Amino acid sequence: MKTRDRIIHSALALFNEQGEPNVTTNHIAADLGISPGNLYYHFRNKEEIIHSIFDQYALDLSTGFQPEVPAESDEQRLLAYLDATFQLMWRYRFFYANLPDILSRDAELQNKYLEAQQALKANLFAMLSRFRETGWLDMDDEALQSLCSTLKLVASSWIFYQSAQSPQAKVTPVVIYQGVLQILNMVSPMTTDKGRAVVSGLIGHYREQMESTKAASDSA
Repeated sequence: MKTRDRIIHSALALFNEQGEPNVTTNHIAADLGISPGNLYYHFRNKEEIIHSIFDQYALDLSTGFQPEVPAESDEQRLLAYLDATFQLMWRYRFFYANLPDILSRDAELQNKYLEAQQALKANLFAMLSRFRETGWLDMDDEALQSLCSTLKLVASSWIFYQSAQSPQAKVTPVVIYQGVLQILNMVSPMTTDKGRAVVSGLIGHYREQMESTKAASDSA
């Protein structure tokens, strides 16, 4: 792995474990066993590192929520979307946890974030439209747009909300699974009978995943 990539990888891990405000470029350099000067050769400051991490996040966001992801069935396609939601929230949890603070410090990053969110909303609308065609939803375009906005709101604010409720608590995979379940429980009343059966099955799936993860953590 190139030094630049190692810096990004280390920074992401440290931000996630310790919180972005608590990590400096000196911490990142020490974690890698390199000099601060070596780090500054690749990045002038921590903000540039955050930008690079965000660029990877935006790429993952766009590829994980393509309306036509390969799948054997629409049920598998929906599962893939939800798994992508879980993976993004977990991999970039520092960003979700500190989103208002990070964006308030960097106007350029905020513009990048808004562009990524606009692209996500377009993809979400296309996805929901597909599920409407499948017969899982019975909503007009205005209602679908409203649902897109609500889903984005819940996903983007879930970790920040949980962190605010328990500031000393760590964000764990269980917390992320709770967010996925919150999304499913919120969508379920809006579905048709056919769609509700699919969502019910997914709720059962993620509850099992959550309980399994919790049991493994308790026994460790």
